[in-house]
Amino acid sequence: MKALFLFFILLGLTQIAGAQVLVVELNDAITPASEEIISEALSNAQSSDAKALIITMNTPGGGLDETKKILDDIQNSPVPVIGYVYPKGATAWSAGTIILLGTDVAAMAPNTIIGSAQPVEMTSEGLKPITEEKIVNAVVALAREKAKQHGRNESAAEQFIKSNLNLDAEKAKEENVIEVEAGSIDELLVKVDGMNVKGKVLKTSGETYSYYSPSLRLTVMDILSNPILASLLLFVGIYSLIFGLTTPGFGAEVFGVIAISLGLIGLGFSINIAGIFLIAFGIGLLLFELHVSTFGIIGVAGIACVALGSILLVPTGYPNMYGPEFQVGFQVSLLIPAVIMGIFLAFAIYKVMEIRKKKPVIGDIIGDTAKTIDEITPEGKGFVRYQGERWLAKSQENIEPGTKVVIKGKDGYMLLVEKAEK
Repeated sequence: MKALFLFFILLGLTQIAGAQVLVVELNDAITPASEEIISEALSNAQSSDAKALIITMNTPGGGLDETKKILDDIQNSPVPVIGYVYPKGATAWSAGTIILLGTDVAAMAPNTIIGSAQPVEMTSEGLKPITEEKIVNAVVALAREKAKQHGRNESAAEQFIKSNLNLDAEKAKEENVIEVEAGSIDELLVKVDGMNVKGKVLKTSGETYSYYSPSLRLTVMDILSNPILASLLLFVGIYSLIFGLTTPGFGAEVFGVIAISLGLIGLGFSINIAGIFLIAFGIGLLLFELHVSTFGIIGVAGIACVALGSILLVPTGYPNMYGPEFQVGFQVSLLIPAVIMGIFLAFAIYKVMEIRKKKPVIGDIIGDTAKTIDEITPEGKGFVRYQGERWLAKSQENIEPGTKVVIKGKDGYMLLVEKAEK
């Protein structure tokens, strides 16, 4: 069984090592996380000496700043980049169209559509087209320049923005907007074989390919960057904070702070500042949990904050500055202490709950008998012997030494006794 398990692991490693083309997916809205994923994939393709990077696209568009950064990454990368609107039925509207124009080789699968690239802005009434000439002309110039750079139809690039032109794969190839129409990645690799890109002749026919998986940090960022989720986290967080501050307890406001932090990250707030804040906030919650027992609710929230903040703080220079092994090791070194702290906290809470379930000791000794060692007075200057131990005791009347007494209560460290009936 172990041998079979090792065989499949080695088989998977062999396939990854033998893959000569890397594929990265650009799905959903284009966000800051999307730009980092593309940048990370390009760096990985370069370090692994891949023959090409394919960016598959199925997106409604996204931010202009992120789009420009992706275009710069593609232009500056020595690895040939193939933009591919895929699978069948996919769309690459708005920013997706501009990115496609900026790739070294542009391709589309049948029944896919590109276009509708007029810039828009978010208002209280929803999305509103931007008609200001300064902005529109700037985007037009960017699209035309990218089309010109790769020998594509500049007029169509302009119409994508000014007239919201839309083209399917067949029409886009006919209008010289793309170079290739292919129904699958394998077919795409055959059709681009022999093309001269960035001073290299592509030799991709029959080559293996593998999909690039973003790092854990970027996966979390990609999820949080979803505009709907980010807005929802911010909305829920604000109301949870208000509710928590106006009612007893600590759960709601803690959740509110965490939700607001995650929402701000999703909306583009500095990831490093947010990560440090989450770690600091988590440590504060853990210290509070150890000082004032809240049955683990605050402690669990603290561990979650520390773990999430640690993931987000994985060096942003990867993979240029750090190799994959370092990144994985760094994440493990950050997460393991959080897990250990979680186990310790769970054990501590268990012991606290176990102690709380026990009957108080004072409740057990009330009604038991003891024997006086000294004279017991109302001032409490004498001792009694109870189960072999000496206890300071007092009574409402003077009791002689060697007298049997009954324990009636406890006042701090002093037993309250009275003479036993004969």
